[in-house]
Amino acid sequence: MVSNIQAKDISLSVLENKFGIQLVEDEQFFREWQDNLPEITDFDKQFLDQVKASYFNLIKYPPMLETTVKMVVLSPLLQLAGFYLFPFHIKSEAEIEISFEDEEDQTIIRGKMDVLVLQEVFWVMAIESKRAEVSIETGLAQILAYMLANPHSDRPLFGMLANGRDFQFIKMTRQGTPQYALSNSFDVRNRGNELYTVLRIMKLIAGIIRE
Repeated sequence: MVSNIQAKDISLSVLENKFGIQLVEDEQFFREWQDNLPEITDFDKQFLDQVKASYFNLIKYPPMLETTVKMVVLSPLLQLAGFYLFPFHIKSEAEIEISFEDEEDQTIIRGKMDVLVLQEVFWVMAIESKRAEVSIETGLAQILAYMLANPHSDRPLFGMLANGRDFQFIKMTRQGTPQYALSNSFDVRNRGNELYTVLRIMKLIAGIIRE
């Protein structure tokens, strides 16, 4: 029997049961979002202040759709992090499919990843955006399913969930049992501008890949 599931409808329990994916609590597994973050320029900060102001202006006029989140918040972050420049390139709405077979049935998960950052053919970062009214937690199982589909299992893969208001990073390894860990979440509504930290993490990931 073949079961077809849309990635947006997947649950963590299915991923755990079918693919054996495990959450790692050890802080050493995912230090990249905390250690040796690069500084950002005054220009970056001024630009991100405008992005934050744009977000607060847009939420006055709901609904703030996923396409708006990508255009107003996510795209500037990708630009400032250098992901539009060589050696990276972007795929939008990338079609993803993964399958699992056991003695009883086959499970096929299909979906479209919002943004996939690549270096040549290697996956660098998977990004899933949601509309502002939706918690980023609702997209966790979905982006994990996409990350499991990475054809290059010998390399760690990073992910990011974003809804324009909240941001969270993910690291996954697939050497042996698939494992993942989460960063803290960053909230644009907090005092200061937590987009600064989001950009610093994105720049660090870009630097790791370049090396």
